[in-house]
Amino acid sequence: MDLVPAQREALDQPLKSVLGPATAKVMADHLGLHTVGDLLHHYPRRYEERGQLTHLADLPLDEHVTVVAQVADARLHTFASSRAPRGKGQRLEVTITDGSGRLQLVFFGHGVHKPHKELLPGTRAMFAGKVSVFNRRLQLAHPAYEPLRGDGEDGAEAVESWAGSLIPLYPATAKLESWKIAKAVQTVLPSAGQALDPLPAPLREGRGLLPLPEALHKIHRPHTKADVEAARARLKWDEAFVLQVALARRRHAETQLPAVPRRPRPDGLLTAFDARLPFTLTEGQRTVSREIFDDLATDHPMHRLLQGEVGSGKTMVALRAMLAVVDAGGQAAMLAPTEVLAQQHHRSVTEMMGELAEGGMLGGTEHATKVVLLTGSMGAAARRRALLDLATGEAGVVIGTHALIEDKVRFHDLGLVVVDEQHRFGVEQRDALRGKGTQPPHLLVMTATPIPRTVAMTVFGDLETSVLDQLPAGRSPIASHVVPAADKPHFLARAWERVREEVSQGHQAYVVCPRIGDEDEDPGKRKPLADAQGDDAKRPPLAVLEVAARLAEGPLAGLRVEILHGRMPPDDKDAVMRRFAAGETDVLVATTVIEVGVNVPNATAMVIMDADRFGVSQLHQLRGRVGRGSAPGLCLLVTEAPPASGARQRLDAVAATLDGFELSRVDLEQRREGDVLGQAQSGVRSSLRVLAVIEDEEIIAEAREEAAALVAADPDLTRLPGLRTALDALLDEEREQYLEKG
Repeated sequence: MDLVPAQREALDQPLKSVLGPATAKVMADHLGLHTVGDLLHHYPRRYEERGQLTHLADLPLDEHVTVVAQVADARLHTFASSRAPRGKGQRLEVTITDGSGRLQLVFFGHGVHKPHKELLPGTRAMFAGKVSVFNRRLQLAHPAYEPLRGDGEDGAEAVESWAGSLIPLYPATAKLESWKIAKAVQTVLPSAGQALDPLPAPLREGRGLLPLPEALHKIHRPHTKADVEAARARLKWDEAFVLQVALARRRHAETQLPAVPRRPRPDGLLTAFDARLPFTLTEGQRTVSREIFDDLATDHPMHRLLQGEVGSGKTMVALRAMLAVVDAGGQAAMLAPTEVLAQQHHRSVTEMMGELAEGGMLGGTEHATKVVLLTGSMGAAARRRALLDLATGEAGVVIGTHALIEDKVRFHDLGLVVVDEQHRFGVEQRDALRGKGTQPPHLLVMTATPIPRTVAMTVFGDLETSVLDQLPAGRSPIASHVVPAADKPHFLARAWERVREEVSQGHQAYVVCPRIGDEDEDPGKRKPLADAQGDDAKRPPLAVLEVAARLAEGPLAGLRVEILHGRMPPDDKDAVMRRFAAGETDVLVATTVIEVGVNVPNATAMVIMDADRFGVSQLHQLRGRVGRGSAPGLCLLVTEAPPASGARQRLDAVAATLDGFELSRVDLEQRREGDVLGQAQSGVRSSLRVLAVIEDEEIIAEAREEAAALVAADPDLTRLPGLRTALDALLDEEREQYLEKG
């Protein structure tokens, strides 16, 4: 790489050589900052204006805060204390104000002397500490502080470090206050002049963006709000563009790999399957299928994300793709995250295919293939048979869990890998399965968790995206309601009545709980769940085992109630699901093991206990298990969350819409983006600091276009050393594996 060593060294320099080992250790341990470059990219969270006092009225309780305010009053109190020298202790109480609110600071013992001299009425300072309550008043006990003055006294050096009119407030910790970070930044800021600019000059100049060194100076030491806006605009482009270049290079690399084109025969297995379908495919299913078939016909691997609403028919689209590959002489593997889901898929696929799934068996038709199941809990004999069928090519379709990626599993000619619920799998698992083909197999990734367009571009930018947003004919609407168990306990009693009503009409119901519970609990200690007058009605139990027992003894007595959870032996789980699917069970009390893929059209009602413990997307997924037949669905979200709380607002949002894409935006707006992106990237920490994937949709879309054009013209970025350096910084080892393996 054609880089000037001095330029690299300036930003790669360890902080301990610049700031000293003690400060560097705190920065590494508490903020994850190790080099000069790391610190320069630790941007202020917000800014205070010198002539403007901060608002004290809205301080959050129990959080570490940094405020800028003025001392209104300071009083030193002496009190009797057996612990203090000469039996007298001291307490300094300082009141700070912003004109509309007041906050008390308290210092005790030996800690009173310095603030007593420095925090005189009229002094402005920054204060940092944890907000607590004493005598019903907010206070900071022993806060750290930094006076803001420029008169040559002790604080003069501090003021020089903030030369502009805006004071930067950094993401800080109790061990490292904002102004200490600001002083450290002041020390390393001259190195910003040697930062290599990752943006190509024509792009930067064409969009009127600041050079990177200037942007770094202005984000840390702005004189005006316009400085901050210009710096943030530039740094957002850095984050969006560098990530999109990484993804564009990944897409380009995919097109360079060889793959066997898989074109279905005109009158083969796929045609025979379509002819026996008892319904017509939706327009969306036909469109997405065409996109997939076009990809399968190319001589480089398909790399496509299929996202769709709960119940939109993704499995049908994936099955037709698998049959097309079998038609073309290859094999297809579907990777499911749980044994329950793998068994459910195997059952539904063999039912849909009928005699077409009986290849090599009596009764199998001319175009038939064999569909096998492979899971970790299978018996030795069944496992040996399945492995043999895969190795010989007898089985065209295999459905399984992570057992599919073990070393012993060999395929005759693996042509397509379908990954269901991709966010449940680690990078290495997906890559291991893709590596089992003689040439890279085509890849179809499915998710029923709707993803906003910008997140799809940011996180799954190395995948082409297909969206199914149309529900098949015959699907019924789902009515959703919040059941406020704390303030209206009789609503919970009514919820159980509704379940009984659904069962009396020949339907079935799910009850979902956040945890499994203690299997050794003494049944005699349980209290009746439906006692609306007792405390238990205000606090629904959270565990499957407790809830199932109480329901069977109380409000659902006489109904056939069964349980399902992840700790049950696989055979038992499968037997429970079979009975429920056959209508032999009225109510299934389960954990989120039923969240994806479970398809029982006769189940019309779902009660989710302590619904506020689940995320928005998870609630939407769970709700999708009902309303899958001709009868309307009902989903009841039971919660004790107060009416005005964020948790309650989240549940109200879920109840208000069935649009998963709208809910995914709500989910993203209510959570830290890093959490969302980190989950989607197999646990890799988000690199986004100033880019907001919802607000900055336009920047992300434009950066994607610019990146694609750049990589098409210069895949190795030979003329852009600064961009290559930025990619090295972005793609730490874990993240590079994620992008390399897809």
